[in-house]
Amino acid sequence: GTSDPRRLGKVDYVLCYKYKKRRTSKSRLSLSSNGSLPIPIPMPIPIQGRWEAEAESGEPGAHAGDAEESKLTEEEKALMREEFEAGLLEAGLQIERDKERSNGMGFIRLHIPWSILSREAELQKIKVAVKKKCELRKRTGIAGMWDSVATKINTPFQPDVPDFDIQRDSQTRVNFKTLKHPFIRDKLHLYDIKSTETLFDNATRSRIVSPGLLTVINFSVMFLCIFQLLHEEWANYGVMHKYQPVDLIRKYFGEQIGLYFAWLGVYTQLLIPPSVLGIIVFLYGILTVDTNVPSQETCNDSLNITMCPLCDGVCDYWRLSSVCSLARASYLFDNGATVLFAIFMSLWAAWFLEHWKRRQMYLKHTWDLTSLEDEEEELRPEYEEALQEKKAKMKAQSAKKV
Repeated sequence: GTSDPRRLGKVDYVLCYKYKKRRTSKSRLSLSSNGSLPIPIPMPIPIQGRWEAEAESGEPGAHAGDAEESKLTEEEKALMREEFEAGLLEAGLQIERDKERSNGMGFIRLHIPWSILSREAELQKIKVAVKKKCELRKRTGIAGMWDSVATKINTPFQPDVPDFDIQRDSQTRVNFKTLKHPFIRDKLHLYDIKSTETLFDNATRSRIVSPGLLTVINFSVMFLCIFQLLHEEWANYGVMHKYQPVDLIRKYFGEQIGLYFAWLGVYTQLLIPPSVLGIIVFLYGILTVDTNVPSQETCNDSLNITMCPLCDGVCDYWRLSSVCSLARASYLFDNGATVLFAIFMSLWAAWFLEHWKRRQMYLKHTWDLTSLEDEEEELRPEYEEALQEKKAKMKAQSAKKV
């Protein structure tokens, strides 16, 4: 039956199905987040007592799914849908059914009640804006001038990704940063809640409810917008001079991949000073190679310096001037300035390590990863077995020696 949408509230997902199978198309289940983005996804089919999504055409297992689906009658499909809906109801979601239409399409609207939404938000530690805001004050004096110059220089290299946490007061022209804290149901008075319907945006609501739906539907709508932004502001040669949008990378790929690309970005950025200094050292070698005394003596044929044979018997005496090109080329990379470059690189290594530590702690705090511990990778069974055999052989050999 149908329900009053005003009573149920916001539509978070829309499921549509064909209740009469056609020859030219297969029964499919489509999903829409917040009623705005319908995308076809596989029809769930029961396999070994649990729900799994049917494989796409061309993937392994697709023919098996087609063969099993072709054997199902309309009554069996209706029973499957009822079991599917029962699972959603058991998860706490509210269902609004539309009447089946004459064209063979049926629609089911899913609503997330506030009790379920707030509970899952607390369990997933979704950060919500609090009432208190932080005023972003600009520094004055020389420090303020330096900040202004640095901002103008870095602006062309920043990715074109909006920062919704920073707001500007139109009257005072002061920038405020929205502070966020993990959601706690017992402390609603601390959060900036105008309405429970608008507290979480569409992407967040989809992300909150998706774990329950992912048991039967492997899909997340919020990734589509992030994928488009990553394609425009990251995976594009036209923006290779800009900083990486690590926050978007983290949302799409996860924390570990996000931290990897953050480290890669810091490493690449800090390689710029040694690269510039290395070019200067190389140019210094080019400009001073003609005044280098060892190179001049090596390349001067008038000195007629003859060297001893390099080997006994078959090797002959050779002239020192024959290695003139090698001596000049060696000086380009090994001159007096390379000593300064070596000192700089030893200091640069410590600088890079400390800079990455600060960046890593900032990202861990921002991404709420302070309690994350590095997990040791488990040994492969094949390697562990080979290691045990090697230890056994070593013990046997040592016993024989004794």
